[in-house]
Amino acid sequence: MMGLESVGGLAIHIILSKLMPEDVAATACISRRFRDWVSDDDSLWSKFCADELGLSSPQDPWGNPTPSFRVSYQTWREAFNMYPWTLVIRAKRCWSRIRSWMEINFPEVLPTLRKGASEDQINYLEESLKVKLPLPTRVLYRFCDGQELSNDEFTGSSTENEPMNLLGLIGGYSFYNHLVNVSLFSLSQVIVETKNAMRYLGLGTRPKYIVVAASITAYGKIFYLNCSTGQLHVGTWDLSIGREVLPCVPESLLCSVHDTKGSQQQDAMLLWLEEYGRRLENGIVKVRTDECTRSISHFPEESPLCSTAVTNGVKVRASAVLVPECCNLQHDSEKYMFAYSIRMSLSPEGCIINGMKFSSCQLYRRRWIICGNDAIVDDISGEAVIGKFPLLRPGEEEFVYESCTPLSSSSGSIEGSFTFVPGRLAEPKGSPFEVEVARFPLQLPDYIF
Repeated sequence: MMGLESVGGLAIHIILSKLMPEDVAATACISRRFRDWVSDDDSLWSKFCADELGLSSPQDPWGNPTPSFRVSYQTWREAFNMYPWTLVIRAKRCWSRIRSWMEINFPEVLPTLRKGASEDQINYLEESLKVKLPLPTRVLYRFCDGQELSNDEFTGSSTENEPMNLLGLIGGYSFYNHLVNVSLFSLSQVIVETKNAMRYLGLGTRPKYIVVAASITAYGKIFYLNCSTGQLHVGTWDLSIGREVLPCVPESLLCSVHDTKGSQQQDAMLLWLEEYGRRLENGIVKVRTDECTRSISHFPEESPLCSTAVTNGVKVRASAVLVPECCNLQHDSEKYMFAYSIRMSLSPEGCIINGMKFSSCQLYRRRWIICGNDAIVDDISGEAVIGKFPLLRPGEEEFVYESCTPLSSSSGSIEGSFTFVPGRLAEPKGSPFEVEVARFPLQLPDYIF
């Protein structure tokens, strides 16, 4: 130890920067000189704050500035000392990733996110509902107490020239008149909605399920957290009668949901939000704007869940999502319901057939081959798509439409083709041609949103 006392400050900084924060704090007990090093070297604590908490400036958990990074780190540790620190770091990173994506892609959502809940607020929920929240869910709520949305923000509001923003954090999908947009409930909402569910579903006075998220649109989609197991479930068509639900996260991944020791705690809420953040960052889930709405859409935008094919300059992208609230697992032939989205556009060069260029082309017919477990279950053909004959021109935005199909199996696919004519249907410039729709999957996913 006397040898270390004679080592220069730069060398000590390098040594300490290789240690964990707990070890650095312990070295302060060695001697007064080490205590001064640990206290005065704020660049060391800046590194710990950046690595573990993603902080670029010294601040406490409530966003208030602190005198130094050392004070900042100490304040964070004290505020979360009832939880495993590795779990706190993980929850913080989870929320930071989601917030960062929203800042760039959908900043309108940010004002709806509530500040983190206090321990007293979490305890009040547990007392009110007679449940014990899984540890990871508690920590997640410490960082963000769900969303606070006005009635307009729940249902969507718009101006004459602007689409309405649907601000549910988890997003959703639409097809025909079926619109889903899921928001994350605050603790106060959880209490109200869970008590409503207790009456509606007959869950009794000591439910193990609480309602944590839902779509407040014309078609309800409700997520239930099992506080005993830590699993997240989503209701199906038969929810009110048979209490039928689907798990939202692989059961095998749940671990130590009530254990305050160790570092392996993960419940479905944490895994679900982490996976959601990954999909946002990887571009699988994006904000979509159409004539009426702007929202986060869960129709996948990247391969292998989204297929892409280009024929004679016509590009078609296609993908599908499970619609759990329309699934009826007791029905033999229509257990699962899938919504699918088709996006078609014309290349800047236009429609090219045998070397000839055309400035437009128009859809005339469609054909779908629907498979369940690799066996053809339906072969459909007919004019138009959802009653429309889209006219494609170079440089215009994609024509997008959605539809749905039931399936008896949890796995399948759709592929097919569109018949187009160069020019317009009223004034064809050549013979009809087939445009490929590459196969895209219909599958019961590991994670349901």
